[in-house]
Amino acid sequence: MNVPRLVIKNITRRRGRFVFTLLGITIGIASFVTFLSLGGSLKSEIRRESTALGANLIVTPKGSCAYEQVSILTGEQLPTTITAAEVARVRAIEGVTAVPFLTEKSAIRNRPVAVTGILPAEMRRFKGWEVEQGSYFAAADERGVVIGKVVAQQFGLKPADPVTIRGEQFPVTGVLKETGSRDDLTLFLPLSHAQRLYKAGDRVSYVAVRVDDLARTDAYIERIKETVNLGVVSDKQMLKSVLSMVGTVNVTLQLIAAVSVLASAFGIINTMMTATYERKREIGILQAIGAKQQTIFAIFLLESGFYGLLGGITGVLGGLLCSVFAAPLISQNAFTAFVKGSDVAGVFDPKVIIGSILFSVAVSLASGVYPAWRAARLSPVEAISYE
Repeated sequence: MNVPRLVIKNITRRRGRFVFTLLGITIGIASFVTFLSLGGSLKSEIRRESTALGANLIVTPKGSCAYEQVSILTGEQLPTTITAAEVARVRAIEGVTAVPFLTEKSAIRNRPVAVTGILPAEMRRFKGWEVEQGSYFAAADERGVVIGKVVAQQFGLKPADPVTIRGEQFPVTGVLKETGSRDDLTLFLPLSHAQRLYKAGDRVSYVAVRVDDLARTDAYIERIKETVNLGVVSDKQMLKSVLSMVGTVNVTLQLIAAVSVLASAFGIINTMMTATYERKREIGILQAIGAKQQTIFAIFLLESGFYGLLGGITGVLGGLLCSVFAAPLISQNAFTAFVKGSDVAGVFDPKVIIGSILFSVAVSLASGVYPAWRAARLSPVEAISYE
């Protein structure tokens, strides 16, 4: 008796039932993989953005919550309430290097793009930027815009091309070398021009601070709080807070996906129970020619496992395709910006692929245990006399 051939013959005997049962597990695993792929790269993306920020401390408006901290990492628009006088007092503290940011939004060809107002010379030293095309700002109030490499590629921009921001045209001064961070997706303006365009007065969104002595980070936090009535958070505290929030979102996505897989498991149970009922006579014949209970149990269990293997493979392929095509369509906000910024390599995670297929097989095998047990415990007389 060739068990593998018998298994394949049995499950494909009724093609309609086979297709719809397979679709159930495929859709369940596809949704599982899609959620995992879109959510799984969030943590690594957050850590990368935190490192790229290059700051040990972040000075934020008083009362800022974790949502604002997420927005800092994603380059989203933030309230502008920190005054120039407060920035100056922070910059005057010995042992710190502080640079202000004004984060806003604009659009190029009806597509949203981040705009950041900066102090050109200080920011270049702080970030260590290198220019790939054109030149950097020659003066603190130069009328121009420096853009990230991804923005240049997306819109086909090069030095001297015009960019319109809030109704005013600015020439592209230069294109930065790729950094692998949100800077690649941003337009940078001298702070004075950004404040004028967005009617921010002398205010900024937040201040990034680098300290000379990391061992005295807590002391610097207290000193800044004493100097200005603003919020201060360390890079480690911010990273922990943001990861905690995103982790909650990720768990929710996984639970939603698990429900869809559970629904497909009941489809397999229903299919195998029906097969057990319809094939009583066949089971009796197998018992008559010497098949043991363990063999019959294994046959039915392998049939359900085959559904899981085939459905897992097709589900993984479908889920990865959905992840690749869905990410660019997600609305831009402080959370989904991480997903949109994730590279394709993060989607094709071998652990997610292999783990999802194994999970599919495990769920299918578990779904087939009861029908296989029912089939194996049929008495030969009852089975072979069934019409």
